Amino acid sequence: MNRVELRNISKSFGGIAALSNVTLKVMPGEIHALVGENGAGKSTLMKILSGAYTKDTGKIFIDDLEVQIRNTHDSKKLGIGIIYQEFSLVPELSVAENVFLNKLGVTGFWMNWSKIKKKAEELIQSIGFNIDTSLKAGDLSIAEQQIVEIAKALSENVKVLILDEPSAVLGPQEIVKLFDTLKKLKKEGVAIIYISHHLGEIFQIADRITVLKDGTSSGSLLVSETDKDSIIKLMLGRSLDKMYPLRDPNIGEEVLKVVDISKGEKVKGVSFMIKEGEILGIAGLVGSGRSETVRAIFGADKPEKGRIFLSGGEVKFRSPWEAVRMGIGMVPEDRKQHGVILSLTIKENISLTNLMGIIDHFGFINAKKEKNNTIELIRKLAIKTDTENQEAGKLSGGNQQKVVLAKWLNRNCKIMIFDEPTRGVDVGAKIEIYNLITELSQKGVAVIMISSETSELIGMSDRIIVMRKGQVQGNLTKKEFSEESILRLSIGVNKNTVSG
Repeated sequence: MNRVELRNISKSFGGIAALSNVTLKVMPGEIHALVGENGAGKSTLMKILSGAYTKDTGKIFIDDLEVQIRNTHDSKKLGIGIIYQEFSLVPELSVAENVFLNKLGVTGFWMNWSKIKKKAEELIQSIGFNIDTSLKAGDLSIAEQQIVEIAKALSENVKVLILDEPSAVLGPQEIVKLFDTLKKLKKEGVAIIYISHHLGEIFQIADRITVLKDGTSSGSLLVSETDKDSIIKLMLGRSLDKMYPLRDPNIGEEVLKVVDISKGEKVKGVSFMIKEGEILGIAGLVGSGRSETVRAIFGADKPEKGRIFLSGGEVKFRSPWEAVRMGIGMVPEDRKQHGVILSLTIKENISLTNLMGIIDHFGFINAKKEKNNTIELIRKLAIKTDTENQEAGKLSGGNQQKVVLAKWLNRNCKIMIFDEPTRGVDVGAKIEIYNLITELSQKGVAVIMISSETSELIGMSDRIIVMRKGQVQGNLTKKEFSEESILRLSIGVNKNTVSG
């Protein structure tokens, strides 16, 4: 018996087919991975199962009985829970209120807040985490918000749990806890659909894999009977010979120097420098202060002390705009909140960073120049869209990330900061992004790259600094790179103090 069967599902938007006769079967107590390039239809298929979208044609079966899912209320009644790549928490409500949001008020007029708080704490602790449930959801880190989303789904006693890129914002230790939770749910008979671009995770956690390509399904494969290269060939139609581009770095003069930057408990006396054409990786576990450090440099947060030097001259940025004017660009970790304006078109988002480059002598936008500039960047980054006037909010997550990159490529910055540039991006798009970052460095741009993927940092960086608890723990040269050395510095373990 299948817990879930999606049979010949089709869905179109504005005459463009997003899904065409897709079939997916998931059994109780199975972790089923759903993979494919950005725009392949993974999220659309899951939104149909969760009731966010309605199918055009096809049938849905739960426990071998055909069901009609017209909205999210229908899916919840059927025991379907979903955790989207972009969170659906209410920022101004507490963690406890968010966890039990769908149940508030169902037991009567009065709320037993202490009981609600206690139950939320127990639920979060049951999946291996400790979060103060009285805090506002909007005040949590992205990783903590992910945990609250998982707890919220589990509070509904789900029979089917869908996770869309659940590990994208988690560090290695959090991922281990997540996998332990999924294994426990699997033993309890929950059917788990796991969407991820991290093939290593899929081969670690999943039982079966279904590949989507261009809105069609390839059928299901047992994880034990396939390998990564076979999956990549199904996703891309080709194998990958080289993940990271070969570089012959031409490193020039020092362009940025940060001395003793501090900001609250997250950033404590951070110092480093970077030269023209250099790619500097920043490693560290979630909560180590990586993002907070670059935000302080970029002017998004005001540092409490410390000094910043550009090409030898001291600068003080009171806002990101001042940093941008001085030649610094930043691709942020949270693209929806800080990267793109969802209601604007691709063209408008790209043009925002460099309006002076497309206006005429009278101060009006040169429409032809703006269009040609946008189309060139769409082509360069292989953004999947039919028109430059497509709203950014209607693009897949990976293509939204490409719009953020295009926006800053349009600016011609001297220093580029990339905070998790490939988060939620498929294998093919990752390679395109790696090539773009490499191209920037070859042109003399100094690149700072934060990533939770150690292999990514090793493959791309000339140097890596490792942060822990707001401080720099080590500065590694290329010959010192290894996953072990980075992990040891990240968790504060000196090799000489560890036996065995």
